[in-house]
Amino acid sequence: MLTLGQDDILLDRKAADWRAALDQASEALVEAGLVAPGYRDGLHAREAQSSTFLGNAIAIPHGTPESRTHVQRTGVRVLQFPAGIDWHDGNRVYVLVTIAAQNDEHLDILRQLTHVLDREGVAERLAAAGSRAEVAGLLSKAVVEARLDDETLCLNFPARDRLELALAAAARLRQAGCVGNDFVADIASQSPLSLGQGLWFATSANDVKAPALSLATPEAAIGQGDSAVSGVFCLAAQGNAHRSLLERLTALLERGEGKDLHQLSAESVLARLSGESASAQTARARVLNAHGLHARPAKQLIQVARRQSVSVRVRLADGSGEAVSAASLTKVIGLGARRGQQLVFSAEGEGASQALDAMCEAMQGGLGEVVQPFEEGREHVASTPPEGAKPPEPLPADTPYQAVAASPGMAIAPLFVMRTPRFDYPERASDAAEQKRRLEASIKEGAEQLEALVHSAQGGEVAEILSMHEEMLDDPELHQAAHEGIQEGYSAEAAWWTAIETAARAQEMLADRLLAERAADLRDVGRRVLGILCDISLPTPPDHPYILVMDDVGPSDVARLDTSRVRGLLTARGGATAHSAILARALGIPAVVGAGERVLTLEDGVEMILDGERGRITPAPSTERRQRAELSLKEHQRLEREAWAARFEEGRTRDGHRVEVAANLGNTAHTADAVERGAEGVGLLRTEFIFMAHSQAPDLETQIGEYKEAMDALNGLPLVARTLDVGGDKPLPYWPVPQEDNPFLGLRGIRLALTQPEVLETQLRALLLAAAGGDNRPGRPLRIMLPMVKDIAEFRAAKAIFDRLLEEIPAEQRATDVQLGVMIEVPSCALLAPTLAAEVDFFSVGTNDLTQYTLAIDRGHPALSAQSDGLHPAVLRLIQMTVDAAHAHGKWVGVCGELASDAQAVPVLVGLGVDELSVSARQVPMVKARLRDFDLADAKAQAELALAQATSDDVRNALEVR
Repeated sequence: MLTLGQDDILLDRKAADWRAALDQASEALVEAGLVAPGYRDGLHAREAQSSTFLGNAIAIPHGTPESRTHVQRTGVRVLQFPAGIDWHDGNRVYVLVTIAAQNDEHLDILRQLTHVLDREGVAERLAAAGSRAEVAGLLSKAVVEARLDDETLCLNFPARDRLELALAAAARLRQAGCVGNDFVADIASQSPLSLGQGLWFATSANDVKAPALSLATPEAAIGQGDSAVSGVFCLAAQGNAHRSLLERLTALLERGEGKDLHQLSAESVLARLSGESASAQTARARVLNAHGLHARPAKQLIQVARRQSVSVRVRLADGSGEAVSAASLTKVIGLGARRGQQLVFSAEGEGASQALDAMCEAMQGGLGEVVQPFEEGREHVASTPPEGAKPPEPLPADTPYQAVAASPGMAIAPLFVMRTPRFDYPERASDAAEQKRRLEASIKEGAEQLEALVHSAQGGEVAEILSMHEEMLDDPELHQAAHEGIQEGYSAEAAWWTAIETAARAQEMLADRLLAERAADLRDVGRRVLGILCDISLPTPPDHPYILVMDDVGPSDVARLDTSRVRGLLTARGGATAHSAILARALGIPAVVGAGERVLTLEDGVEMILDGERGRITPAPSTERRQRAELSLKEHQRLEREAWAARFEEGRTRDGHRVEVAANLGNTAHTADAVERGAEGVGLLRTEFIFMAHSQAPDLETQIGEYKEAMDALNGLPLVARTLDVGGDKPLPYWPVPQEDNPFLGLRGIRLALTQPEVLETQLRALLLAAAGGDNRPGRPLRIMLPMVKDIAEFRAAKAIFDRLLEEIPAEQRATDVQLGVMIEVPSCALLAPTLAAEVDFFSVGTNDLTQYTLAIDRGHPALSAQSDGLHPAVLRLIQMTVDAAHAHGKWVGVCGELASDAQAVPVLVGLGVDELSVSARQVPMVKARLRDFDLADAKAQAELALAQATSDDVRNALEVR
């Protein structure tokens, strides 16, 4: 978040007009080293789109999203113009708060400044301020508001008198972290004061950590007449933070609505205390704008509100903030509404309904911005398409259809289409105790199911991910949220799914695709319990071999599969990096994902050819096509048997050309299995697993122990370890990075590691020490590679640490057979391979990232990922450049991406001169067998043929014909 310091403020500026003032602001940012000169055009372009005047003589100029490329680091500069400037929208401006933001930090500045806008006399005081401290004080004095939300409410509490309720309310504030034990003791010593209408009040300023207001209501009515108790308010007082809440409470009592509070749900209580009257009509609308209700969409919204015949108020649905005028720009901006949050509009009188419809329609329309729908949980989406919507076209018979390859192998079998069940349940229930009992029993049963699946799971990845599901199911926050929903009158089903959806959406909003896929894991856990509550069991699969078709496959669905009958997996949604795809590969089940809704139109029993290697499916194949596929499948099975028998032979082409075949590993525990499968070493050890398994950065000894485990299992075979590759799309909880618009182009890999070089140094030291010899044992061959390197400067920065460690650590205590190389993932690194090859020891091409960066296609994109093909000639040319540069300096090149195990790609890569192929452990025998199918001359001819094509489809077609 941007903050404002005195050094950021420039006093007593003069400008002929607003354009000159903008130029001065740009110069101030350039002089501070925050932006390049080109940012000036972004400031002017932003004003051309819409005025950045905020109010009270303040404007907040900032660049357009396109101009962020000129931002060198995030910062702010404040320019004071005592004589004032006539802004282009007719307002008078005395202060420019000029922002250089790499993301959307300007929205935080905007929200911080909204408190200034309603204070009288601020404009004059800003103009007359004679010191930086005075300007900073006027702009930075934020208003603290008392907290009141779901977590501070204690409704339907089994109490016998108002003192018990007061204590319950105080305890709830302590549980919410707002007060300490002394506050609770102080409330216990008081006798609550009557507010009338059955409401009572207790307060203390003792041991208050954050101002807050709680309300406790009884499970059953207490007392009669003047001694009746329908609720007790408990206030944790701190300064004037509670004033607004008490004013709203007073207004509620004046309207005579206090006596009914104990009968209301938490949502209705918060609505009343927000200022909405019981007679107001309300409507909800979700914020769809990517950056929330910032200035431009907020202006559109208030204009709609001002056109209505009645006054419209608005508040955030989650929380108890005051319902403010929807016609006030500063009030609407001050809500700080972000994408995905719901707004509650309220209005009274004739025309209220039409006014609310207009507000919701404007929100849905995007308020002048192009918006994407907010994805709701599948359980609340109608099972039938919307009225007027056309159902998807069925897939044509005997026609190959391209989707996303997720797990290699071929399957020929009839289909079993498992459609997502519809969970129908009542939203409300009156018996809270019974609903809690049902929920707890269902959670327990779900945990037992998961535990059984973990014990029977095949493959380490399966057990690991299902264990994570067990932890999710045991999350006390989920349980608490569901219990609170039940207390508010919701059924166990509705309360549980609301808790799941809230948590999943919060995770999805963190920024990136990988986290969104983990939100799918959370919903998978939620559906398990929901299915138990609704007594819904999935359809029974057939007792013969089949290909399973689903909308999307959850990890627990994969773990339940009977691998003796399931020949393949086909999904409408999902990507190659989802947990379901990872698990399918771990179980050795061919899988094709992201095929679209059309696959759900297929009928049970229809035969299909599924090619998990190429990501192709062919429904209802002709007899001729099926016979060809059967021959291909039988041949593949024969090759697998022969490949397994010859798995320990060296990787060589038919004419004896040597190509090492190593294994990619995500965990040192799987090293022995890789060696047993014939791996000639580890070509990629993803070391981030060590860091992700700990709540803080693992120390030196922890890392040494992990790396030694792999080296012991390799018994002298080489280990290629990639240094920590996290950040952006793979965050560590103890190493936070700012939210980024595009984390794949942000702080990750070596870029992030160099921001904390001590972490990188510890990892390099651990690797060097773990590979040391001793006890008549020679040192182990160690290869260390750096991820996401873009040019020689980043390599040199890391190598300086590496070289220093080689000097510091005695040779007998560290690895002596050691090399330092880089991963070729960024196109610039391949283009600059000649300069890098002179200094690095080796290259390893990560074709997954290299392909998506070269083609500008996210490999997990639901619509485009099938086009992210590493056999694209542009990618192959970059690999060729890398190999040529490396071999000119006597250095070796490996390929550790998915392309290394692609049967069509293997001869092309060998023909380009690649020296090592690193693949998943399961694929090692087949890749070695594939090498024995061709000689080097043939490989070179295939490489030349591939390079001569125009597209990846052309490459594959040409290779197939050949």
